[in-house]
Formats: sequence, structure tokens, C-alpha cells
Amino acid sequence: MGERLRFEVLGPVTVTSQGRSLPVGGARQRTVLALLLLNSARIVPVDTLVDAVWNDRPPATARTQIAIVIAALRKTFKSQGAAEDIILTAHPGYVLRPDGHSVDVLEFTRLVKTAETAVQQARLPEAAAAYTQALALWRGPAFAGISSALVEDEAARLEGHRLNAYDDATAVQLELGNHHDLVPELVSVVREHPLRERTRHHLMLAQYRSGRRAEAMATFREARTQFIEELGMEPGPDLQGLHDAILRDDPSLAPAPAVPATDASRADTLVVPSELPPDVPGFTGRAPEFALLDTLVASRDRQHGPAIGLITGIAGVGKTGLAVRWSHRAAQHFPDGRLFADLRGYDEHHEPTPAWEAMSRFLRSLGVSSDQIPTQTEDLVALYRSVLAERRVLLVLDNVRSFAQIHPLLPGSGGCAVLVTSREQLEELVTWPQDARVHLGVLPGADAVELLGRIVGEERVDSARADTRRLADLCDRLPLALRIAAARLASKPHWTVRHLVTRLGDERRRLDELSQGAAQVRASFELSYRYLPDDAARLYRRLGLLDAPDFAAWVGGALLDVDVLDAERLMEDLVDAQFLEVVGVDATGRLRYRLQNLMRLYARERAQAEEPEPDQRAARERALRTWLSLAEEAHRREYGGHFSVVHSPAPRRPLDRIHTDELLSSPLEWLEAERLSLVAAVGQAAGLGLDDLAWDLTVSAAVLFETRHYLEDWRECAEVALESARTSGNLRGQAAMLHQLGGIAQAYQRLPEAHARYSEAMELFERAGEPHGLALNLRNLSILERFSGDLDLAMTRLERAGEIFRTVGDVSSEAHALDNMAQIELERGNTELAMKLGVEAVQVMESIDRGSKRGVAQTIHRLGRVHLARSDFPKAEEAFLQVIDLVQAKSDLVGLAYALLGLGEARLGAGDVDAAEATLSEALDVVERIDSPLVDGQINLVLGEARSRQGRLDSARERANAAHAVFLRTGSPRWRAQAEGLLSRLDERPAPGTDASG
Repeated sequence: MGERLRFEVLGPVTVTSQGRSLPVGGARQRTVLALLLLNSARIVPVDTLVDAVWNDRPPATARTQIAIVIAALRKTFKSQGAAEDIILTAHPGYVLRPDGHSVDVLEFTRLVKTAETAVQQARLPEAAAAYTQALALWRGPAFAGISSALVEDEAARLEGHRLNAYDDATAVQLELGNHHDLVPELVSVVREHPLRERTRHHLMLAQYRSGRRAEAMATFREARTQFIEELGMEPGPDLQGLHDAILRDDPSLAPAPAVPATDASRADTLVVPSELPPDVPGFTGRAPEFALLDTLVASRDRQHGPAIGLITGIAGVGKTGLAVRWSHRAAQHFPDGRLFADLRGYDEHHEPTPAWEAMSRFLRSLGVSSDQIPTQTEDLVALYRSVLAERRVLLVLDNVRSFAQIHPLLPGSGGCAVLVTSREQLEELVTWPQDARVHLGVLPGADAVELLGRIVGEERVDSARADTRRLADLCDRLPLALRIAAARLASKPHWTVRHLVTRLGDERRRLDELSQGAAQVRASFELSYRYLPDDAARLYRRLGLLDAPDFAAWVGGALLDVDVLDAERLMEDLVDAQFLEVVGVDATGRLRYRLQNLMRLYARERAQAEEPEPDQRAARERALRTWLSLAEEAHRREYGGHFSVVHSPAPRRPLDRIHTDELLSSPLEWLEAERLSLVAAVGQAAGLGLDDLAWDLTVSAAVLFETRHYLEDWRECAEVALESARTSGNLRGQAAMLHQLGGIAQAYQRLPEAHARYSEAMELFERAGEPHGLALNLRNLSILERFSGDLDLAMTRLERAGEIFRTVGDVSSEAHALDNMAQIELERGNTELAMKLGVEAVQVMESIDRGSKRGVAQTIHRLGRVHLARSDFPKAEEAFLQVIDLVQAKSDLVGLAYALLGLGEARLGAGDVDAAEATLSEALDVVERIDSPLVDGQINLVLGEARSRQGRLDSARERANAAHAVFLRTGSPRWRAQAEGLLSRLDERPAPGTDASG
């Protein structure tokens, strides 16, 4: 089957795998996926998909583009380890089979049906819980952001179902007597849907039952006014009847009396304990977690055993607060008692509370006299379970260290519910049916800010929203840290929020600032740290030495100098102990882990206190050298050799061949998974004085930065590595980084800056005696000379570079040089020679064993340009379609934009103006996702020509002017002249009567 995917359409369309969001492409992919999900297990014809994507104006290539979209979706699902057959080809279209995966709209339907059945059987708490879960699935309007008539119709239908479910759920809550809690939300819903009579009926009834009779009458008067003004009719008989009943205070409007949970024969003899701690002040958020815990109420009638809930999470995340808040909310459902015990699993001053001690206290609370409580454990457990057998009691077992602590405390039959909080996963509990397993993460940003506001004061927070958000982030949005920070502000009214942000901004002081007074973040972490086994504690400490935001298991292996599988076992131990969290599965199929910032700071503190500095440095360097080894190998595999790059003598730490092959089966995807960690590794290496490692890691990762257009990451790495190389006087490193910065400037079309960087790099490579680096700069300078119109100088530079490439064996760069020579001859008008050089470039590139698909794409792209110049439009189209396949496989958006541009030109040249316009519009969609001005200008220029031929003159002028502005800004005289020529021709044409601009 593969990995389980989750498809969500009740809001923006998303796909997740193990909590990690998968990249679903642009509007077309989302629209196609939406339609397939709407028709799960049913065939959707291609024509229907075309209509949904393009409405009434599909391009000639629509069916082909639908096939491309389907292939992209399949690739996305397969990259997560899911089966390939989620989307099947089935004449006359496609079918999505969700078997084994989850779809939120199907879950919504199932939960609503469950709730309706429970209502029919008078099981109202269970119905309420099911409705709550169903409505919690909605994250906004269904299929939000998809502009397709077919999908919008279905979205409207689903919205109707949601509102009906909301009304049904409200009716249940009214039956349960929860009218006070309903009023605020009902007011909001009625404001959004003022003509829904049933919703307004519920609001009036809730207001009346809450003692707000005047408000209920005002709600009716408002309805009558709106109905008459907008519909020309009076409200319906139900609303009129409720209005009349409220006027006479009809006794039938009073809420139904609660049904007693125990029979009258024993009601006066039972002791009903209520031992819950006080509710948590300022509690915010956690709506999804409350919805999960509500299933404990829905499950308490079952006969096979107690309803069991488990709340896990790191120290300070608010497990006890959530348990206490929910228990107070659910108290009415447990009329025979609410028991609470802190089992002190992590108390440094006391031993964990044994089960017999908690059991004895619970029995006394339930009315059993002390002299009747047995001393033998078996007898004690038997009496305890007998007393609970016929009762509905909630047991909250807080701060649990192990399953052994709670096993005897679990009731033997249904009716009761047990809620456990722990920092451990309590794996033995998995064998017991669990109705709610809640892993508590940090608070969402808005909830974290709200918590600060409730303690500090809303006015103080509202006047400094940006600083408050920053404060929440510095506290990791961890409730314990947030409460400590808020308490400090509340006790110091002369402090601004920014003042505390500044104090916490220093990482060396942050834990000190959050560890003052009775509540201390550091002490909370210490209580868990002391229980870690030695090898797990060592790994935790050393992970804190790295700046990487997340990492795979091999990083742990490098830090400890052990096998990857051994490191993965220790990482999972740290996950179970809540020191690490899993952030998902990356594109290579590897689990990725991360430390929360405060946990990372504590880990670094422990490493500095417990490990000698040489051991710390050795661990860091092993990890950084392994990153370099893998990045270098990824570059080699992507290019088919050590091509287009100059490496440093920095020591490597290669992984074993098996793990290397597994990680780098798709080199670009590994680089993508490690992108942010690579950027951090470059910065950390530079900071440690490892200048060779820093600059080599940058050049090895540049293939990702350039292909995926991560220009700011590229710039950040190159600048910090350059500064490190300058500090140490490293000429090769300086030259290599100046070459990289030239490439970045060129990508941004800052051509004078690029020229200066390349020239400086070339001089340093010559001084360092590095001919390969010199040739790379000659090649890139030739491109700039060609842009400026100096074709002779450009050719001279290329010829010299090509000789060096052949000497050093850089086959890929040799092909690239031939490719650029072909372009120069093309611009000189020598199409035959351009064809010869272009064919030779393709042959050289294809001669590389496992060569670079991107390099092959570039050379074929040049051949396509030659075919355009020769007016051989069918061959040009064939070449550009081949390029599109190659660049899409690499998610190369820049390459895709250029390929679509060429394809549009080929179709325009062949006279298929509408197809050309559609292709160029698609190219414009792509270029909007990147920052590449030159291709942006060229696309607009050709699109202007296409719309001119369609007679859309205003739109054509708009595109030509956009192109002209780009060429002026980037200093591209040849292209600027072409844009001016198009504008001149447009000015000469008479304006038509109408112009459908777009």
C-alpha cells in the first residue's frame, strides 16, 4: 500500500503525509485533484477535467496538459511512498481510488451519519461529540481558492451540508442544556447567514434560556425586517411560533431536566468526589485537541472497558492544563465523581506515586472507609474495580512516568473514563483501546499571542503586535515559557514588550530569563533529561551543537560516529521522551527530526557543561564533513561527474555506499530536503573557521540553488563563505565564491555587477593557479559579452575556455561552451554553423554516463532555437516539448519558463496563434513564481505579438510595454530594440471597435 495520505478539501485543497504537507502545484493541479476527490472511486472524463480547468476557453493542448497534471500528481504521491495507483487511467478519463487513504469530506459525511444515528437512539452526548469532530474538519470554505464553475457548484453544495450539520449539532447542544455556550457563536453564524430560519430559531431559544429574553425578541425583530426587505415575506411559522411562546414565557421552552446517571435507590448513599484542580486561568486554543478528547464522553457507555485518553508532549507544553480544562468542561458527563492524582513521574523531590497509594485514596474519596481498604494488592485492585463497576467516574492521572504506574488504576468495565498525561508514549497502552490519543504541540501563533494578552493585558499587547508575535516565537510558543514571560511583563508594567524581546533575543541569556521564580523552563527540561540513557543523552547534547533547523538520522550517526541505524534508534528514543519531534518524511523517504529552540539551547548548555571542547568540535566537524561529502556526491551524480565545479581540499566524511545510494537516488531531491540545513551548515562552518568546507559546500549545493531558483539562499551562503575565505586569506575560496556571486547577479539580471564579480574571480583564480576556475569564469563572461552585443569577444572567451575544459576533462562545461558558441553563430546569422555546433553540444552532453538531464535540456533547448531561426517550426516544437519533459522532472522552473517560451514561439511561427497564446500565458504563470527578469521580458514580448495577431491590441501594448520596461531595467539593448519595434508596429495599426484585453 505505501504511506497513508490525507486529502483535505474542506478549506484549501491540501495533501499531507504523516503531518507533512505535500506540494500540490498550481491552480490546474489543485482543480484536477479537487474534481477527482469530488468523484472518489468514479471515473472523471478528460473532457470534464478540461472544462473544469479552462471553463469555456481550453487551449489546443488541453488534453496533453491534463495528462501532464496527472503525471505530476502521481509523482508527488509516489515521492511520499504512496502506491502509484491512487490515480488510475480509466477510459474515458481518470479515477482516484482513496482506499487506504483518508479524505476529509468522506470523514465529514461518516461522522454526520454517526451523529444522526446517535440522535435517533437518544445518545445525545455521543451525537454532540461526533458533530463536533465533523465540523472541526472544516478549515474554511470548501475548495477555497479554486475558480472553476464545476468545483464552485460542489463547494456550494458542501457548504449547505455544513450549515445543516451545524444546525443539527446546535439542536443537540440545546437538548444537552449548553445554551449559555452557544450564544456567541450563533450570533456570528446568524450574521453570516441572516436568512437561515433554523439557525436564527436556535439563537432565539439559546438567548431565552440564558435569561436574555430582550435579546431574543430583538433577534426576531431583526429577522422580520430582513425577510420583508429582502424576500418580501414574513418569517416562517416556526420562528413566529417561537416568538409568541417567548412572549408568554411558555414552560415548554425550558431546557429538559438532566437524566440522572444512577438510580434513585442508591443516589442518596453515594459519595460524589470532585477533586479536579482549579481551572487554568488564561487558557487559550486547543480546539482540535478538545474535539478529540470529547470522544471520551461519546465512548463512556460501551461495555468492553473504560474510555481511555492519553495526552503526551514535551515539558511545559500544557498537558496538565489541557487535561484539567477539558475535565471541567466534561464534568457534567461524570455524575459519580471526578478523581485526580499527580503520580509525580518527574518530581525531583519525591518518588513516583505508587498505584496502591493512589488507589487507596480514590477508594476513600468514593466513600469506602479506611478500615475496609485491603492491604494486599490483589484484594485492593479487586475492590477498586468493583466500586467503579457501576459508576460513571472520570479519573485524571497526571504526570505519569510509566505504564506500570497506571495499569492497576484502569477500571475493569465501561462507564468510566481515564485521562492520562505523560511525557512518554506509554507504548504498552497501545494494546488497550484508546478513544483519544492527543500529542500536544506548541500553540499556534495566534493562540500564543492571545495567551500573552490575557495575562499581560490586551491593550499592552495590541499596541505592540509585531513585538508580541516575536516574543511568542522566542518562547517557542511553549505555554510554560509564555506564562513565565507574560508574568514577568505583568509584574513590570514599566517594561515594554520590546524590552523583554531584546533580553530574550540573546540566546546565551534566554533560558536564564525564562528560569526565574517558581516556574522555570530549565528545571522543567532537567526533570526529563535526568532520565535519559547515557547514549541518548549524549546524542541530545550534541544535536544542540548544530545550527541546522532539522536533520535526518545520518546526522546523529555523524555526531556520535556510529552507524546510521544505531543513531536512528537513539533518535526515536528521544522522540519517545519528547526531546525531539518528527517533522515529516522528506523527498528521499527519510524521517526528519528537529529540536525546539529552547530544547536546543538546553542541549547546548548540557554539552558545554558535560563534554570537553575538543569532543564538541570533533562532533560538529564530523557532521559538517558528512554534509559536504553528500552534497559533493549529489552534485557529481546530478552532473554525471565533477563538472562545472572547483572543489576544496577540505576533509570529507563519506557515508557507507548503501546509505549514500539510498539518500542520493534522486540527488536534487536530497539537496531539496537538506536545503535549509545546508544553508545553516555553511554559516556554522564559516563561523568555526572551516573556510574550505564552507565554500565547497556552497559550490556543491549551487546546482539546487540555481535549478530551483533559491537565489537568496545561494547569496547568503556565498557571502558568508566569501567572508570566511577572506579572513583566512584563501584565494581559491574567494575566487570560487566571487564566481558564485556573479552567477547570482546574472540570475537577477544585474549584469554589470555579474561582470565585475566574474572578472575579480578570474584574476584570483589566475593568482591561485587554478585553470579550471578560470575557464568557468571565461565561459560566464562570454554570456555577458553576448548580451551586450560583443559577439567577437564572447567567441574568443569561449574558445579559450573550451580548450581548458578539454584539458581538465570537464565534459559538461565543454558541451555548455559549444552550446553558447552555437548561440553566437545563430545571432551572427550563421544558422548552418549554429546547427553543427548545437548538434555537437548535444552529442558531447549525451556522452556523459548518467549525465545531467538539465545539461541535456540546455543543449536541446539551443537546438530548438536553431530550428526556430531556420523556420523549421515542427522540429522546434518537438525539441521544446522534449525540454519541458526534462525540466519538469527536475522542478526546474527557470528552465520550464524558457522552454514554454520557445514552444510558444514555435507555435506562433507555425500560425497556431491561439495555441501559442495559451502556451505563453502558461509561461507567464510560471515566471510569476520566480524572479528572472530576462525571461519575463521575453515572454511578455512574444505574448504581445501573439495578442496583436489575435486583434487584442490593448492587451498587446500592455505586454510590449511590460517587456520594454524589463529590458530597460536590465540593460538588454537587443531585446529593448525588439520591444520598441513591436510597440511601433502596434501604434501604426488602427484601433478596433472593441478589444477584449486580458
